[in-house]
Amino acid sequence: MREETADTPSTIDPMIDPRYIDPDQVLIPRGGMDPAELEAVISVLSAVRRWREAEERMSEESRRQMHLGDNDMKAMRFIIVSTNWGTSATPGMIAEHLGISTASTTKLLDRLAAAGHITRTPHPADRRAIVITVNERAHDEVQERVGRLHARRFQVAAKLAPEEREVVIRFLDDLSATGTVEAGTVETGTVETGDVD
Repeated sequence: MREETADTPSTIDPMIDPRYIDPDQVLIPRGGMDPAELEAVISVLSAVRRWREAEERMSEESRRQMHLGDNDMKAMRFIIVSTNWGTSATPGMIAEHLGISTASTTKLLDRLAAAGHITRTPHPADRRAIVITVNERAHDEVQERVGRLHARRFQVAAKLAPEEREVVIRFLDDLSATGTVEAGTVETGTVETGDVD
């Protein structure tokens, strides 16, 4: 039976509200949930969505200002972290990190080299390999755009109490795991409510 829905509060996004996306409770049974609890759960998902959209905007802005694609920026960050860790970043390591072919990696590195972002030098211990380093100007730009942003995120996480961090970690890990569920294997049933362990 289709449930009655009240006017959607301004803080609730109907695009993720099960009363609108699954009114017949085919995938999201809501038996036993009172309206306030339901809206509280939706508010959590709305906050996650706002974070995801903000993250996408921030990443896009950084890439746009540096004229980089998504994999280009990921490669630059990987090279910088590897160098800071005392590891020589090689094309093979970059390909593995990004999950792309060696041919695609070569094209990516050609783009970054042409833009003056990276330098290729012979590997000190393996004459068959080359080492990729980020040039100082590009390093400073990534540090300014991405490093400062990460520092602000770190400060937000650092403000949480230890027990709050455990709840957030468990929630985000459980949320991440939802992406690995095969289609058609989602279990349906009564939504269980209660306090967090």
